[in-house]
Amino acid sequence: MHAEIITKTIQVLLAILFGASQTTLNSADLEDEFNSPPNSARPWVYWINMDGHLNKEGITADLESMKAVGINGVIYMDVDVGVPRGPVPFMSETWQKNITHAVHECERLGLEFTTITGPGWTGSGGPWIKPEQSMQHLVPVSLNTKGPAKFDQVLPLPKPRVMSYHRKQTPQMRKNLAKFYEDVAIYAFPRRDPVIKDIDEKALFLRHPYTSKPGVRPHLPSPLSYPDAAASMVINPEDIIDLTKHLKQDGRLQWDIPEGEWTILRMVRRSTGSNTRPAPAAGLGFESNKFDKQAIETHFEAYIDPLLERIGQRSKNRKSGFTALDADSWEMGAQNWTPGFRKAFKKRRGYDPWVYFPTYSGRIVGSREITERFLWDIRMTCQDLLLENHMKHMKKLCHDRGLKLMIEPYDMNPTVDLDLGSYADIPMGEFWHNTFKSAWSCIEAASIGHTMGKSIVAAEAFTAVKTWWKETPWSKKNQSDWAFAIGINRFVIVAFSHQPSLDKFPGMMFSIYGLHWERTQTFWPLLTDYHQYLARCSYLLQQGVTVSDILYLTPEGAPHVFRAPDSALHNAKGWLPDKKGYAFDGCSPRILMNRAEVKDGLIAFPAHPSESQEQSMGGSSYRILVLPNYESMTPQLLSKIQELVKAGATVYGAPPSKSPSLSNYPDCDKKLATLIQEVWGERSEAERNLRKGRVVRTDKGSGLYPDYKSTSAILKSMGVSKDFESNGPLRYTHRRTAKEDIYFVANRSDKPVNAMCRFRVKNRSPVLMDPVTGTSRRLPDFSHKGKITSVPMMFEAFQSYFIIFPAGKEIKPPGATDSVNFPDAVAVKTLDGPWEISFDPKWGGPENITFPKLQDWSQHESEGIRFYSGLATYRKSFDAPQLNGKSIYLDLGTVHEIARVRLNGKELGGVWCAPWRVDISDALRERDNQLEIDVANLWPNRLIGDATKKPEERLTSTAVAHPYKAESKLQPSGLIGPVRIITIDFCK
Repeated sequence: MHAEIITKTIQVLLAILFGASQTTLNSADLEDEFNSPPNSARPWVYWINMDGHLNKEGITADLESMKAVGINGVIYMDVDVGVPRGPVPFMSETWQKNITHAVHECERLGLEFTTITGPGWTGSGGPWIKPEQSMQHLVPVSLNTKGPAKFDQVLPLPKPRVMSYHRKQTPQMRKNLAKFYEDVAIYAFPRRDPVIKDIDEKALFLRHPYTSKPGVRPHLPSPLSYPDAAASMVINPEDIIDLTKHLKQDGRLQWDIPEGEWTILRMVRRSTGSNTRPAPAAGLGFESNKFDKQAIETHFEAYIDPLLERIGQRSKNRKSGFTALDADSWEMGAQNWTPGFRKAFKKRRGYDPWVYFPTYSGRIVGSREITERFLWDIRMTCQDLLLENHMKHMKKLCHDRGLKLMIEPYDMNPTVDLDLGSYADIPMGEFWHNTFKSAWSCIEAASIGHTMGKSIVAAEAFTAVKTWWKETPWSKKNQSDWAFAIGINRFVIVAFSHQPSLDKFPGMMFSIYGLHWERTQTFWPLLTDYHQYLARCSYLLQQGVTVSDILYLTPEGAPHVFRAPDSALHNAKGWLPDKKGYAFDGCSPRILMNRAEVKDGLIAFPAHPSESQEQSMGGSSYRILVLPNYESMTPQLLSKIQELVKAGATVYGAPPSKSPSLSNYPDCDKKLATLIQEVWGERSEAERNLRKGRVVRTDKGSGLYPDYKSTSAILKSMGVSKDFESNGPLRYTHRRTAKEDIYFVANRSDKPVNAMCRFRVKNRSPVLMDPVTGTSRRLPDFSHKGKITSVPMMFEAFQSYFIIFPAGKEIKPPGATDSVNFPDAVAVKTLDGPWEISFDPKWGGPENITFPKLQDWSQHESEGIRFYSGLATYRKSFDAPQLNGKSIYLDLGTVHEIARVRLNGKELGGVWCAPWRVDISDALRERDNQLEIDVANLWPNRLIGDATKKPEERLTSTAVAHPYKAESKLQPSGLIGPVRIITIDFCK
């Protein structure tokens, strides 16, 4: 049966299953849009300009090349990563004209243009941010003295607390940094030494990057987890003397010291010194104050608004051109002060923090527990100010200008990642090809998208160091599928380096970073089919809502990185951790309290009003809320949990013991104790029904969450089967619309797999959609048992499929012994013998040559072929036997690295992954078939060949040094084969 016949048959089948009366997405829409996905599903790239190398000719060439291979959007950034500076400074007149040209070209081509919120790849600052509008700390310095005596001297001035990540400052910035300070408070108290060893982290003087610095904690311990401090370590609040009014303008303090040993503490407002990074020279400046709305407005007025004014008035609902800003990974670090902080703290926490500020120096005030509670309140107040005055206000500023906001909410983030990301129109994670294991950020981004009702969850994809032109679509297939299964449905590939030259190859580089996903890549013209694959997967995974069973609640407190228990993941410590049969998301207390409700016994989140999901679907929902093993919880949060249980939710976890805060202390602990009794009952009660819901008690374990096995047991006791199971190494994800259940299933192995797959779907028939080919077909062999549908499946290495279960009348399995889901492939002809091959003379290869048989280019006797990098075309004529009624494929065998096939003048598509074949049914004729196969290899061979030549004789040009030498090993290249014609009889 030919592919066209299969497709028409499946469309009829889907129409029957969906029903002709459906008014929303119907079978034809699903089929058509899966085969040719809309722009919203297509991948993006990071478009990187190395400082000063931006020109209009390169811009147009770059964007046209992106459009040609199926890319729909760019995140543009200017960086200084060690490439020699170019002639067009950042924000210069020429630079602004070039950016305007880029946006207008995107409009012409139908591409989306997004840029980072500030120069470099992170932050919102620049030369226009003065120290008084920069991020700030309340910095202490102390000295010890004795009395009785007269104190009359200039107090030492605390130095700015500048992290090592933020020391690339101009001399003028350093002068401004040194000059700017303001005295806030002078304290005196009986001598006490600093004893809180991690005060820099707890008082938010710093937050190291969780992704890249070993040992950074994802969250801080509960304020209740510390033993009492000895009286000799504790400052009695009543003994603190406020000497602020005694300080002279020059820093001199005059004071009559009482008898005894005393500590004088000077506390000064200073800039954190955080600067834009890695910003181009003209964009180097301080980061804006994240607690101050006016600071981010100043930034927009200096940076974003001049660009928008040049670009001109545009529709707010535009689908191309300048559509969004991207707040990339948070690398600005922490701050703990701003003018008016004391007043803001008192408003939010209900008490005056003044007497407790000496804790910033690492000293204990009142008691260890009181000090830790105060520091918890400090961090939560800092989070409130950052979220309200920076992220929320930035989102408003974007929306006022017709822009969306994309957010990567992690790394040096001093707040809760999930809360920072909740302000995104499009939340983002990142996953690395090498160097850093950041898979958790994609789980965070997916959790944000699901609980906030967002249909698109993006990821900075394949970030890498020193790949040196070795990565291909096939080498990225397994990781691509992992990202889809973990919840990502838009790829933003790192990176497309802006190519200012039209004739230099490989050309400009993002220094040592990224996959070199540029128009100067050898295989760039052949990338369309891989990008189409990404788009097909993204399209289906943007439909409806995700299906997950477990909702992990994070503990209260900042900072926090959501990490699910390792037991809930396959390969939890590896590069590609996969969710098990009960999928999960994380949720912060803030999101739970603001958005969660109970519907039909499920913890449910509403669809976001800006999303186009069907109202009947709502948002994501979960069968069980799992609490963190954390000693503290505020009464406000436990009240919300109690409300959810009473409405029908199932909650699993151990009760807390006290509030983490000094707010309303000690009454907060009394109120919490009452709530604990109402929710959990007596200690002897293993579980408790509370109106419509249920609470299951667990003892506090060693990890943050109960073991996945125990959570699974509760779900099983509720009659909930695993959403997906198989006896093979497969990963999955599941989306549900009003019309169908959509499963994505992928082979994690580089070997073929036969597996029985069990889906939590009742009385529906499976349809297979292949995202590589865009084709669909019914799977005739399946069975039902209870709420489970079992389907035998076969996968080639790293192969993936969508299994769709449409709603409607069930089609019963035929029950015939010859009804198989994956018929055997039968080889009917091998295309051996000579091949005519055309190489591109530009890269040293012969324009025409005959290979007696297929062979590896790197083993050829000719230097021009051995060192060749680029595209070559294989040609062959052949006759074929008559093969009526069968699907006929051309199997290419081994390919290094990617191919595209034409038969009898008809384009049949690319071949970039297993099973390395293309359907030729509609193009094949019995006699005189004219076959052409374009094949591209990689750049290393030409670079190795050029290493043997004088610089002026070399064919290649790169922006920075690479590792390839004359003695380096050549990469296998070309079509190795065997090339065969095979048939598959899907009529069986």
